[in-house]
Amino acid sequence: MNETNNKKTSLKDFLLSTVIDPVLWYTALIMAALMYHYSDWEETEIHAAFYSLRWGAVTLAAGWLLFRVFDFMQKHHLLGSLAYLAVSLLIGEAFRGAVNKGSVNYPITWGLWFLTPQDSMNYNKWYAFAFYMLFMLFMASVIYYFTKVRYRIFMNFLIFIIPFAIYGKEYEKMPTIYIILLSVGYVLLMVYYRQLKDDENTIFVGRRKSWRTIAVYAAIFAVISAIVPKPAVEADRTILENLISAEELTSRLDAMLNVFRNVSNGDQFRDRSRNRLVYEVAAAEPLRIKTATRSTYNFETDEWNIQDIDDHYYSASKGTPFDIGTKMGLADAFMEAARLDSDFADKYGLNGYLSEGLAEPKVNHVVFYLLNGLIGLPQGTDMAPVPQGAITMTDCSVQNKTARLIGGTVLSVNTPFPSNARFEFDYSANTFFYSPKNREFIDHIDTYDYKQLLDDTYDVLRRELAGSTDPDKVRLYNYFEVDYECYDQYLEYLLDYGNRKRIKALSDEITKDCESEYDKALALESYFYNNDYTYDLTYDTSGKNAEDFMFVTKTGVCYEYATSMVLLARAAGIPARYCEGYNMSDRLERGNMPNTTYGISLQDAHGFPELYLRGYGWLSFEPTVSDNIITKKKTSSTDMLSRAGMIMLVGSLIALLFALVYPWLSHKFFILRSKKRLPADTVRAIVHRICKVYDIDEANTSREVSDFVHESTGADISYTAQLFDRSEYGGENVNIQEKEKALSEYITAYNAFREAKKRRRITNR
Repeated sequence: MNETNNKKTSLKDFLLSTVIDPVLWYTALIMAALMYHYSDWEETEIHAAFYSLRWGAVTLAAGWLLFRVFDFMQKHHLLGSLAYLAVSLLIGEAFRGAVNKGSVNYPITWGLWFLTPQDSMNYNKWYAFAFYMLFMLFMASVIYYFTKVRYRIFMNFLIFIIPFAIYGKEYEKMPTIYIILLSVGYVLLMVYYRQLKDDENTIFVGRRKSWRTIAVYAAIFAVISAIVPKPAVEADRTILENLISAEELTSRLDAMLNVFRNVSNGDQFRDRSRNRLVYEVAAAEPLRIKTATRSTYNFETDEWNIQDIDDHYYSASKGTPFDIGTKMGLADAFMEAARLDSDFADKYGLNGYLSEGLAEPKVNHVVFYLLNGLIGLPQGTDMAPVPQGAITMTDCSVQNKTARLIGGTVLSVNTPFPSNARFEFDYSANTFFYSPKNREFIDHIDTYDYKQLLDDTYDVLRRELAGSTDPDKVRLYNYFEVDYECYDQYLEYLLDYGNRKRIKALSDEITKDCESEYDKALALESYFYNNDYTYDLTYDTSGKNAEDFMFVTKTGVCYEYATSMVLLARAAGIPARYCEGYNMSDRLERGNMPNTTYGISLQDAHGFPELYLRGYGWLSFEPTVSDNIITKKKTSSTDMLSRAGMIMLVGSLIALLFALVYPWLSHKFFILRSKKRLPADTVRAIVHRICKVYDIDEANTSREVSDFVHESTGADISYTAQLFDRSEYGGENVNIQEKEKALSEYITAYNAFREAKKRRRITNR
């Protein structure tokens, strides 16, 4: 063996051994995976794959040269360190030059480019080259050091997850083959340098046999990884993901946050590939947020258009608090008029409701933090995020001149709210119709001439409350006045469904058994859930409209569902409007702002219908079959891996724990079983057990087994070996005392094996 080790290595053997170095190939694989992320996103996936493979090939060549420097460092510490320093300075200078070239006519720095999701950026080859050089030096250095110089499995695991951390900045399609190869490569590399590396105390003579087992394991792992479906989950996005180009984010936020767009066609609800946080929210429950309303639908273009009742504001105020609504909608106004005027109460039969009262919803508080300023973008929004059931905007970080639009949204009149604006609201919980008493009240109101009821209510409130200084009464009067003066416009604009006969027939069919407007609204809302409608972000709706959605395709996003319910409600005689905003449902694990519990992202953008129910006013509904869906086709490999990776990690930890505990459990279980066995059976089992523990081929004789155990650990099992021969081949009986002595020798041999293994002195036979 010494002669073999001292034999001179030829140049051919040296080149062959260094080129097939598994550490070098693993480094090349990691760099290829990383460079796939920084490829040109305007090109095809095949182009990106070849792009990354080219960088992998470059890494094989450049890494081979670096590894020779590292080898030199191990033999000549001082000169080797100087050589490494020289290489680092050379690479650093090349990095600086590439960054300077890349920054020419490019709007952001390399650091911001590196932190930014790449699908939002124009491809920059010089920045990509700079990234490669920096990470090539880092990856090659740490992987080499923590495998060949100082084996550290935990450090190698941290290196292994770096590519996934970089991909975790955004949704993208990391090739599954890279995930599998990285995982298998990591496992094989750790096995190789932990178990199969010879040292001065250990010579492994069964390498080929062990590698066969490891190769089978690797193949099985790769196959299972490839064929088992990967669950898709929504990644938890952080504020760092919002660092994208100002030009793109400006247009996106302008479309999503601001109201003054002439038309809306639902395109913003189909692009769910990005998930930029817009608001962080301190709230006690999920909320529906409104930022815009639309009143006129064009069947030819499948678009909603603004009317005066959408962008006209009835009242404006400088600063806060700023009143928006009341706790129970119009029911508050009718009950207040009945309290103020007994004749009114008698005329509309409200005395019983006055004495018993209605079930008032709980008033909650919510705080919205706009995140534009936090990510360095100067623009804000002209629309405040208004929660469903908003009563008062109690505070705003900047006291702009603010107006309540007729549609129930809040506008900054002269200048947009700042990019770091904070909005605080009191709002009424959406529980009014949960109460049977409240629903009975609304049904009762609906039995009267509604227009006359509005006239009489307005007369009472104007007579009794005009000039009042009570904030609650002023709020109630102002809210009712807006609704009263706009009611004719509701009937003019918000009952138009294009006189489509099919829509009218369907609406009548759905609502034929309903007695109240609220029951009709619920029936229309439920219709989509019970009739095989499908939510699909990728479905092409070009050339189609809401009528096609209702009767032909039955496939779309929230835009189609909301539009259809609005038209069906109008056909049923209920004024309705199309609204846009957000569905807030994603909880934050850790926010950037004080006490925030929810996040609102561009991905939460939502379209929904609002229906005007006589006696109550405006109430939103949710006909969309499935909300906040991220299409599986657009879910990144990183996101698919997140849950699978967690399962793999937990499974690996369980397997590792079992592997660590199993020998001890097996040993204890063997002793327990031996006490119940016959003496001769116990001796036979002990010899087989020792062969298994020491990994001795059972073709050896009992004496050879005894000699090997003694040579390996110093333990003496010669008495047990003699008992085995006498019992197996001589047919002699074994008594209890002999059994106990053999069992004692086994325990001694097992403990000696464990101690020797800790000193890493035992190898397989």
